[in-house]
Formats: sequence, C-alpha cells, structure tokens
Amino acid sequence: MQVKQTSISRFFQMESAGGICLMLAALAAVMADNSPLQPLYDQLLNMPVEVRVGALQIAKPLLLWINDGLMAVFFFLVGLELKREIVEGELSDIRKIVLPGVGAIGGMAIPSLVYVLFNLGDSLALKGWAIPAATDIAFALGILALLGPRVPLSLKIFLTSLAIFDDMGAIVIIALFYTADLSITALIVVLACLPVLLVMNRRGVESKSAYIFIGIIMWVAMLKSGVHATLAGVIMAMFIPLRSKSDENFSPLKDLEHDLHPVVAFMVLPIFAFANAGVSVAGMEFEQFLHPVPMGIMLGLFVGKPIGIFVICWAAIKVGLARLPDGMNFLSLYGVSTLCGVGFTMSFFIATLAFGQADVDLIFDERLGVILGSVLSGGLGYILLKRALRNHTA
Repeated sequence: MQVKQTSISRFFQMESAGGICLMLAALAAVMADNSPLQPLYDQLLNMPVEVRVGALQIAKPLLLWINDGLMAVFFFLVGLELKREIVEGELSDIRKIVLPGVGAIGGMAIPSLVYVLFNLGDSLALKGWAIPAATDIAFALGILALLGPRVPLSLKIFLTSLAIFDDMGAIVIIALFYTADLSITALIVVLACLPVLLVMNRRGVESKSAYIFIGIIMWVAMLKSGVHATLAGVIMAMFIPLRSKSDENFSPLKDLEHDLHPVVAFMVLPIFAFANAGVSVAGMEFEQFLHPVPMGIMLGLFVGKPIGIFVICWAAIKVGLARLPDGMNFLSLYGVSTLCGVGFTMSFFIATLAFGQADVDLIFDERLGVILGSVLSGGLGYILLKRALRNHTA
C-alpha cells in the first residue's frame, strides 16, 4: 500500500511541477507579445515549416505544427492514462467513478450553456461553445500543490478523475463538432492502420518504434482527412499493451506513460502555452473585455464550471447515488469545483479549432476570456480550499 501511495504522490508532484512550467510559459508569451519582442514573436509562430516526401506535402506555419503535431503527443499520453485508469485504475470501480463522472457532465454542460446564452444569434461566435467546457489538470494540480501536504489524496484523485472524464468529453466534442471536410482516401488509410495495430497488440508486440511508425502514418492520414490530427494519438494509445506477455512484472503502456510524462509536462504543454497565450493589450479598450465571446468564456469557466459540478455532485450525494470521498466536505467540494474552471490548455486548444481558421477579421479575442476565467477560478479555488482544509483539519 505504501508503494502505491508513493508512486501516486510522485505522479502528482510531476503534474504540479508541469503546471508551474505552464504558468511561466504563459507569462512569457504575454510579456513577449507586449514588448519590443512582439514582431519576433509573431515571426516565429508564423514561420513556414514544410515536410515533403514525393508528392506528399505538409506545409504549415510553426504555430499549426505545434497545435496539430506536438499536441498529438499530449493526446497520446491522455489516451494512455485513460486506458490504464479504465482497465485497472480509479475508473475501473463503478463506485468511485459515479461522483466525478456526473460532476464532469455538469461541468461541461453548464459552462457551455452560459457561453451560448451570451452569444445567441451570432453564428460565428457560437462555434466557440465548447471552449469553457474544458479543465486543465496540470494547472489545477499546480495550484493544488501550493496548499502543501494538507491536501487529502481523495481530493486529488477526485480532481484527476473528473479531469479525465473532461478530457474524454473534449475528445468526443473535437471528433464530432470540429471536423472539416472529409477526405475518404485519407480516412481509408486511417482505418487500414487499425487492424495492423490490433494484430500488433494481440501478438504482444512491445517495440515502441513499431507503434510510433504506424502512429506517424495514422497522424499524417488523419491530418489530411479533415478529422483533427490529435485524435490519432488517442486512438493509437488504445492499442498499446497494458501487460507484457514475456514479463508479468513489466507493462509496456506504463513504461511508455512514464517516459512521456516529463516530455509532455515540461516541453509539449509549455511550448503550446507559449505559442497560444500571447495576448497583446496595446490599444485594447474596456469594451473588448465585455464582448459576448470573452465574457461568455470567462463566466462559463468562473461561474458555470463550479455551479455545474457542485450542484450535480451535491444532488447525487443527497439522493444516495454517490458519497462524498473521505477527507472531503462540501466546502472543499465547491473549492475543487471552482478549481476546475482553470481551462487554459484545453480551452486554448478548442479555441484554435473554433476560431483559428476563421476567414473574417474577428473583433474579439477569445484568449482574454480563457485567461481571465482561469485566473479567477484558480485564485478563488485556492482561497476556498485553503479555508476548507484548515477547518477540516481542525
């Protein structure tokens, strides 16, 4: 039992450190975009990068290589965690997943509803309805780490489980609502990769390079298909063997997950934050903050998230569908619900899908809403949890 708790503690420490790196990268982006370095910052993100193999060509600015390429690695890690948790982790026990599961439903539905109410009648703005539905687990755990060892393990597990459900919802939303015109030929290539991965899984293939090779083919085909390329990472993760056929003490999935955690936490996500969090405030007027898009995102994250999660969790507990985890009270439940309003990485990512390729001059900056909503949620969540945990300890 002690070994299990130690490994869990190390996992949360790594995620927390990654959250701090995210904060620093986002701050660096804002500073760069509001300093004499702004032209260099824009030139860097718009720098054309091209890869060509015969007739196959992928030409994108650096920003899209980051959003479509590096984030596929992030989604691959999400898929690995998802499979492990479903097979043998916290999500394998139905009694433990009811509360974070229903909480995640409320935490996605109510923020989206808040956003839609602010933007009714604007077909372009309504494309961003899913932006406030996301939770950034790295940022949230980074803030939670500031409270020190007083945070009970049950609260961290609840937050992580809820965020996993959130990620599942985001994956479904991206697949269903943020897909461009489809290329049947490219989709056939994607589908052809699936039986190959299945045979590799059934035969116990453990070679990382073999899976990576098929994964790259599937990513390129997904990129050309019109379905967002990052979903290739999630799909490939489902075929990585959880258990080795040659060594019962070895898990290819866990080994790969262990190797990817520092890469994602300290490289992929900070680079994504630096590339997407740059918001120029030069010449910005107060009316821009009040535009329905940033206001809908901000209030969706700051108000809709905690209300959606807390109310449905409270109702599930009161009717006996679930129980409050040991070490938590209703104030700490509301505090962690507020902390889930830190959308940041996933909110930025969905925002790039919703508005990144709009062919009109936008009069709003959706990133303002993400930053303001995340900052307010993180600050209030910290204050509420600090008070709740102090009272609980007493």
